[in-house]
Amino acid sequence: MASINFMNFEALFGAMLAVGIIISLGIYVYCAFAWMTIAKKLGYKKAWLAWIPIANLFLYPILADKDWVWGFILLVPIVNVVFFFMWTWQIFEKRKYPGWLSLIPLLSVIPFLNIVVVLAYLVVLGVVAWNDKA
Repeated sequence: MASINFMNFEALFGAMLAVGIIISLGIYVYCAFAWMTIAKKLGYKKAWLAWIPIANLFLYPILADKDWVWGFILLVPIVNVVFFFMWTWQIFEKRKYPGWLSLIPLLSVIPFLNIVVVLAYLVVLGVVAWNDKA
């Protein structure tokens, strides 16, 4: 009977955790930079809010031409999803892109598509941020 070597398991777990943290930080930096760019292109002077956790939630209603106080609704579970999609739809349209592109994350409910959906949304976010439509 083979025994489990827990030292190898711990090393593997630690390596997977480290990779996960690095990927998460990379995605955070990418999204913050993209939203900061979108905010600048929409003429918002405090675009640096995109880098501050929790404070960046208040950027979405502001960019969608709502009062900043509406950002508190993003702290309410389930309701936050509806408002996030509504506001990103409006923001994408202000950048002259189809608003329905903001709904791409909804496809993550389909099993085995999560990674593809995340990558697709990151690409769309980058296009909306850095590609100016005439």
